Amino acid sequence: MNRLRHALLALSLAAALPALAGEPALHVVAETRDSVWNAVAIDDASRVYVAGPRWTGSRGPSVAAVDAEGRARPWPDAAWNSTDASVPVERRFVNVNAIHRDPRGGLWIVDTGVDGFGGSVIPGAAKLVRVDLASGRVDRVIPLPADIARTHSYVDDIRFHGDHAYLTDAGDPGLIVLDLTTGKARRVLDGTRFTTASDRDIVLGGQVVRAPDGSALRVNADPLEVSPDGRWFYFASLEGPWWRIETRYLDDASLPSKALEAHVEPWLDLPPVGGTTMDGKGNLYFTDLATDSLRRATPDGHIDTILTDARLHWVDAPAFDAQGRLFLPVPQMDRVALFQHGKATTQWPVRVYRLDVPR
Repeated sequence: MNRLRHALLALSLAAALPALAGEPALHVVAETRDSVWNAVAIDDASRVYVAGPRWTGSRGPSVAAVDAEGRARPWPDAAWNSTDASVPVERRFVNVNAIHRDPRGGLWIVDTGVDGFGGSVIPGAAKLVRVDLASGRVDRVIPLPADIARTHSYVDDIRFHGDHAYLTDAGDPGLIVLDLTTGKARRVLDGTRFTTASDRDIVLGGQVVRAPDGSALRVNADPLEVSPDGRWFYFASLEGPWWRIETRYLDDASLPSKALEAHVEPWLDLPPVGGTTMDGKGNLYFTDLATDSLRRATPDGHIDTILTDARLHWVDAPAFDAQGRLFLPVPQMDRVALFQHGKATTQWPVRVYRLDVPR
C-alpha cells in the first residue's frame, strides 16, 4: 500500500512539474458544454468572442460574445444565429469556421455555407459578414458566388493587408483574394501543390485522425498569415509544409496563373498544425497537434516550444489581445462524432484559455 501511495504521489508531482518549472500558466477565460469553439477574437475592451461550425454537433450559437458572468450570448444578435430553416441563408450563419479582426475595428465572420463536413456549399450561404465592434452591428455582407465558393469548397480563414483580404479554401484547394473596395473576389493557385494537402498524417494522441469514410483525414489550404509589414503572405495545408509569396503578386489581378506560381517559395517545414497567429515582430505561434504543444517560429526560422500540456489538445485559431496575451480555443476537433465513428469523445467543458506569453 505504501508503495502504491508513493507511486501516486510521484505521478501527481510529475503532473505539477510544468508549473513548478516556471512554464506559463493557462487561465480559463470561457467554457461551454453546448458548443465546440474553434475560433476566438478579442476587442480593444478585452471582450471575448467565440465561434464554431454546427457540423461539430454544437448546440449553442454559431457566434457568441462572452459576458462578464462567462455566458455565451448570440452575437451580433439572435437573428443571425437562427437555426430556423425559413430564414434565408443569406441572413443567418450556416457553418461558421473563422472569426478575425481587421485593422479598422471590424470583426469578420467566415461562413463556409456548407451543409455538413465534406458536404456541399448551399447556394447563397457562403459569405463574409463584417460586424462593427464599436456598435455591434453588421455593416457589410459579402456573398461568395459559386465560382468562388465552389460546390466542394470549405472557405477556411481570412487575413488582411491594405485594401485586400486573403482566404484559404480547405475543400477545393486554392486561395481567394478579395478586393475590399469593390467586394469582388478571385481564385488563385487552384489545385496546385502549394494549396493541396500533402500525404502526411494528422496524428493526435498517437492516433491518425480519420475522415468519416475511414481514410486518413486530409485538409487542403488552411492556416495563413500576413507579415507585420504586409510584404509576405504565408500559407499551407493543415499538414504542411508552409509557403510564402509577396502580397504584391497576389494583389495583381493581371498576373497569369503560371507567373503567380513562379513567385511562390518555400518558407517553413512545420508539422500538422491546429491554428496559428502572428505577433507584431513576425513571430509565428502555432499549435503542434501531435504533441499538444504551443510553439513559436521566429522570422529567422528558429523554433522553440512555449508550453506542452494535455489540455492543449487540438488548439485552433488563437488570437492576441491588445495587451499581448494569447487566447487559445481548444475545440478538440478530432474528438467530435464525425471523426469518432459517430460517437463524440469530447472532454467537456470545451474551453478558451489565456496564456501570458513570455517574451
